[in-house]
Amino acid sequence: MNTEMFCFQCEQTAGCSGCTGKAGVCGKKAETAGLQDRLTGALISLAKDEERAGREKLPEAVAELMMRGLFATVTNVNFDDAALEDLIKEIHGQKETEDYNMEALWNGNEDIRSLKSLILFGLRGMAAYAWHAAVLGYQDEEVNRFFCTGLAAVGTEQTMEQMLPLVLKTGEVNLKCMELLDRANTGTYGTPEPTEVGMNVEKGPFIVVSGHDLYIIKRLLEQTEGKGVNIYTHGEMLPAHGYPELKKYPHLKGNFGTAWQNQQKEFAGIPAPVLFTTNCLMPPKDSYKDRIFTTEVVAYPEMVHIGEDRDFTPVIEKALELGGYSEEQEFSGINGGKIMTTGFAHGTVLAAADQVVEAVKQGAIRHFFLVGGCDGAKPGRNYYTEFVKKAPQDSVILTLACGKYRFNDLDLGTIGGLPRLMDMGQCNDAYSAIRVAVTLAEAFDCGVNELPLSLVLSWYEQKAVCILLTLLHLGIKNILLGPSLPAFVSPNVLNFLVEHYNLQPIGDPQTDIQKLMNR
Repeated sequence: MNTEMFCFQCEQTAGCSGCTGKAGVCGKKAETAGLQDRLTGALISLAKDEERAGREKLPEAVAELMMRGLFATVTNVNFDDAALEDLIKEIHGQKETEDYNMEALWNGNEDIRSLKSLILFGLRGMAAYAWHAAVLGYQDEEVNRFFCTGLAAVGTEQTMEQMLPLVLKTGEVNLKCMELLDRANTGTYGTPEPTEVGMNVEKGPFIVVSGHDLYIIKRLLEQTEGKGVNIYTHGEMLPAHGYPELKKYPHLKGNFGTAWQNQQKEFAGIPAPVLFTTNCLMPPKDSYKDRIFTTEVVAYPEMVHIGEDRDFTPVIEKALELGGYSEEQEFSGINGGKIMTTGFAHGTVLAAADQVVEAVKQGAIRHFFLVGGCDGAKPGRNYYTEFVKKAPQDSVILTLACGKYRFNDLDLGTIGGLPRLMDMGQCNDAYSAIRVAVTLAEAFDCGVNELPLSLVLSWYEQKAVCILLTLLHLGIKNILLGPSLPAFVSPNVLNFLVEHYNLQPIGDPQTDIQKLMNR
């Protein structure tokens, strides 16, 4: 087993170059990193087998393993060595060839490694989206097949000329995957509606649910109905409050805490269990580790894991045992606000498209800023708070993913009869932003790059990578990305992205606003 690690897939990687040694910044140990590399190598070998077999339809077991295996390697998902070893054994049961050695990738030509990393990390993010859709019964054969195509290419000798089109193809297939997930969520839970969400916690037993998995929170709401246990969302689960089939449960009360990177402080004193449904799990501290539960692909050593039966009795019993607060507790966001609003997905925004277009034509709305993405703990992320605070009064802020916790408790007022701040949902809901941009471009008879729209994005993990690849596939230019550029992007690949897409790092908020307003 490896005693040294190398990992540079997330934004907070050590020294903006790569985590090495005994553990990563995320808390992942070298042994776990080695197992994740072995898991990836096994998946690459399985993908090559499937590509050689040339079957018309990817076997269901293989598609499920591809999604689950890739999802397990996303940052802050699976820290459990035993669970990773079990996954590797499952994959070995589906193939005959030897595992691909990831050292060949990490030690290879830096430009090829950079392009292959873009594909690999994009596939990891896309697998998370595909998993959520598949749980709801929605799958797409092209998406499933591309996991094999992309992984096989990562494990094959390639030139830059061969890899570049595949990088953009990853973005193209991810767009289809995001549309599939959007259809799955709205088809199952209804079209999100604008909803105000409070941050106070009522007295009595409660459970905090973190992550992205709407299916899991629905199951938990069903199992807690009538039991005197309230449910609070955390992090990326906030947008659950906007879905009609979820908000109809009166014991779905509000949102606890802020973004994922604050959990070790915020979870320390709460008299309630926390259920993690996807990534954004940090190593639990002793002060609350007895109250952490995991489910689906997410896992951590010695934490109680809820298996495929999705029976949350242990979580409910823990909530009743702890009893919650004796009196209602008041909480606020990082800017002191008490209320957050969510539910502005494409169905809601596009229903007001005529109103939006008229506001632009009349000069009430001069610019749209999409300020969203993953949050994190590295210094410099207050840029996004300052950017939103300094954005002109005649601009609209669209946002999504957990980066919004930097400013989503601010009251920015209204403009043209619309809220100036619109939360479009999770990172999983990036399709909503794309739909709105494309529809506005059609309404104004121009290309997306000619719209008074600027993308100011923060990134942390691999779902942000596949969204960026989708934006590049769509030809969207002038994106500002931060707080730092990916360590896995080599200078030559970065130069290509700058030359062809004018991808730029964030700078000073006020200067960036002026630059974007005047371009």
